[in-house]
Amino acid sequence: MHKFPLAVIGAGVIGRTHIERILKTPEFALVGVAEPGEAGRQWCAERNIPTFENHQALLEATQPQGVVIATPNATHVDVAADCMARGLAVLIEKPVADTLAAAERLIQIEQDTGVPVLVGHHRRQNPILQKARQIVADGRLGQVVSANVMANFYKPAAYFDVAWRRQAGGGPVLINLIHDIDMLVYLLGDVRAVQGSLSSAVRGFEVEDTASALFEFTCGTQAVMTVSDTAVSPWCWDLCAGEQSQYPRQNVQSHFLSGTQGSLSLPDLALWHYQGERHWHHEMTREQSSLHEIDVYVQQLRHFRAVAERRETPICSALDGWRTLQATQALLQAARTGQRQTCPAFSASRNHT
Repeated sequence: MHKFPLAVIGAGVIGRTHIERILKTPEFALVGVAEPGEAGRQWCAERNIPTFENHQALLEATQPQGVVIATPNATHVDVAADCMARGLAVLIEKPVADTLAAAERLIQIEQDTGVPVLVGHHRRQNPILQKARQIVADGRLGQVVSANVMANFYKPAAYFDVAWRRQAGGGPVLINLIHDIDMLVYLLGDVRAVQGSLSSAVRGFEVEDTASALFEFTCGTQAVMTVSDTAVSPWCWDLCAGEQSQYPRQNVQSHFLSGTQGSLSLPDLALWHYQGERHWHHEMTREQSSLHEIDVYVQQLRHFRAVAERRETPICSALDGWRTLQATQALLQAARTGQRQTCPAFSASRNHT
């Protein structure tokens, strides 16, 4: 199989994650990086990576077959539009856009050009989550009546030396919890309504440091989610699932699904159910699935290649990204107003201008 040429736009933290995976994976070739910042350009220079001031210059000088977009959220759709106009498939980091209107514009561009979009909700690539989805779809849990999700961890003070991380939109809801919201959307389907609460009581910044939410899914599931980046806690996916080596892995669980026929914890994939009559006085059986570990970012790149070559459909499409963004923004709005927010289904008749 020939090397698949990829370009990366943005050499920040997540851009470097993609770059490192491209460089170490033999089936990919990095043709160049667009990065205006001096620190990012220096990082690329140390690795002898061709670097360009902006994405237009990158696209003019190179011939990628796919582009990874890891720029600030507000620029995602404009950059994607330039790439898609050249027929280049795009892998856009999460969230898909900064507003629902921008995400809807991207969906329209995808429909008009026929160029595929993959949104970087990388946890969907994890075999653990894919196995959980199969268990739910197979009816092993019966009707999923509730879900409990914890995303509690501690970010050190130095993390907040960057100004935007202290401001609205830079907190753990949009940066971290959106991944957990996407996991539940992937497992359970569309969100119907959201209630929520935000707090900045610990650090006192403009941005929240803690949040809680109640998500109502159209399938009937009630999901309670908490997130805090000021909690000394092992109960979050990043520390439990072992997806990234910089986080010391903890042997605890962070996600729980409870159904009328059984219940499932994640990431350990422990399935609890009764062998006979369902009765709280009876013993329960615990079944355990064991899976090979993979690098989800490499797997995402391989899936992106298959999407770009039209061999696979995106596991997280632009529309999927819109659904997750809608639910996340509904949580923030519910917390601001103190009112339950509904999440209408996507309508192609929306104004995309």
